[in-house]
Amino acid sequence: MWAGTRPAGWADVDPRVCEGEGVVRTGVRLGVDVGSVRVGLAASDPAGLVATPVATVPRDASDEHADIERIVATARDLAAIEVVVGLPRLLSGQEGEAARLARAYALELSGAVAPVPVRLVDERLTTVDAHRRLRESGRAGRSQRDVVDQTAAVLILQTALDGERASGRAPGSRVGPQRRRPRQKDRG
Repeated sequence: MWAGTRPAGWADVDPRVCEGEGVVRTGVRLGVDVGSVRVGLAASDPAGLVATPVATVPRDASDEHADIERIVATARDLAAIEVVVGLPRLLSGQEGEAARLARAYALELSGAVAPVPVRLVDERLTTVDAHRRLRESGRAGRSQRDVVDQTAAVLILQTALDGERASGRAPGSRVGPQRRRPRQKDRG
């Protein structure tokens, strides 16, 4: 990244601009790993460089909106500019039942957290990777399910951040009503 200290007056200049890397939008993003029992949450730093674990939210069958309300409150507390939800595709790239449930959850979340946009990002193998990383760090994944969910959310969000930096575009696909482009009149 930046070698040495920044020149005076450059405090707000993103050092990646000077190095030719893709530039990401500034602002905190909230990453969400949706599970049937728990939802893992992660957040980025305001520069959009690094994802860190935030919380694991239980999904309560008796109050089906409690987890959504907690995510909305977390997004507001962090002043998130975007919520990134993992989309668990099959290895083939096809979408199964888990992806259908994640899409439905993301759609419900997008209505609750509006006007903050919600985006779906491919999360193939993040839970497997989260277990592997925890095992390599000396933590038993099965006994630390909350940590696994947060780690999976970190991996989802970090993938989105890295993808945005590489492409210069917002990650994944937006959930909810799409804005239509205004029609341009034919000048011919």
